[in-house]
Amino acid sequence: MRVSVNTQVLDWALDRSQRRENLEQKFPKLAEWLEGAPPTFKQLQQFASAAAVPFGYLLLNTPPEEHFPIANYRTINVEPDRQFSPELIDTIQQMQRRQIWMREYLISEGHGRLSFVGSDTLSEDPVVIARHIRSAIGIEEDWAHRQATWTVALKTMIQQVESAGIMVMSNGIVENNTHRKLNPAEFRGFVLVDDYAPLVFLNGADGKAARMFTLAHELAHIWVGASAAFDLQDLQPANNETELACNHIAAEFLVPSSVLSELWTQLSIKDNPYHFLAIRFKVSEIVAARRLLDLALINRDEFFRFYREWQTNELRLAHKTDDDEGGGNFYASQNIRIGQRFGDLLTRSVQTGATLYSEAWRLTNLKKNTFQEYAKKIFGRNL
Repeated sequence: MRVSVNTQVLDWALDRSQRRENLEQKFPKLAEWLEGAPPTFKQLQQFASAAAVPFGYLLLNTPPEEHFPIANYRTINVEPDRQFSPELIDTIQQMQRRQIWMREYLISEGHGRLSFVGSDTLSEDPVVIARHIRSAIGIEEDWAHRQATWTVALKTMIQQVESAGIMVMSNGIVENNTHRKLNPAEFRGFVLVDDYAPLVFLNGADGKAARMFTLAHELAHIWVGASAAFDLQDLQPANNETELACNHIAAEFLVPSSVLSELWTQLSIKDNPYHFLAIRFKVSEIVAARRLLDLALINRDEFFRFYREWQTNELRLAHKTDDDEGGGNFYASQNIRIGQRFGDLLTRSVQTGATLYSEAWRLTNLKKNTFQEYAKKIFGRNL
């Protein structure tokens, strides 16, 4: 059985995939299809899967208009009609499905709104907002100093954030598909603001120090009440009022000005203070250097001299993937991807019969036996 496909739709799907050359090699008859020759139904299904495009889109008479689900702030200006990768779009849509489920579940269980969502304004002092965030998630101003490593610090911060009622999920691929990797150059993370079920997604392919800053940046978005995705190239924001404010808040949250100023006067390692401060605050060296510049503790010449060296020598902190953080344990890795808070409440809901197995499998992308084992190993629940 052959299927007639509009060549404009087919061409749109190739552009959307952002891997035209790869698809042209994988499907030798693609050139013929673009000339009007109809592919078989199976060939079209295979193409849809390889291009990561919904099969139904290929049957339309004209290319569909896709709108990016949330605001997207990019450091480097791009064309308004620039298409985003299907990996990013699919990941956002998956997180939106989880957020909808969580919101409905929390309301049905009698939970109230989270008072901190949208509780601050962009005009407020970043020092004050950072203090509000620390208070809500239960950490002290100089908490990072007591964390042994970046891994421990990131894990601790995520635990505290989730305890406050914010879902945190991290993945370096789309769902469990290792062939669909997420590119940190396109986005470091995104946040879906909601007064019942705010959700933060961290690109697990990014470095730990970078994820720490992204998480802080996303928390700032929750406090000012603005959903967004962002790339944060070199951990610097886009030229946008919201992004600039959230970056200042994140920097103050991670590297408090009062602590840094006091520490700077006592610091004897002035030849390479950035590495010392990066370890001290569990941030990247470029964030440490930028904070010194913002507080006028170093001048612009010093900062840009270090910045050029940092770029040239690629002085980026070594990091592992989110799977490595699970220690090679499949279910621990799944818990990072699914999120502790979401996984806990979802498995509890399935156990009580409030949520169907089929819905849980759809939300976690786990098959029945795997989902049951996940519930047992992570939460001690027999489903």
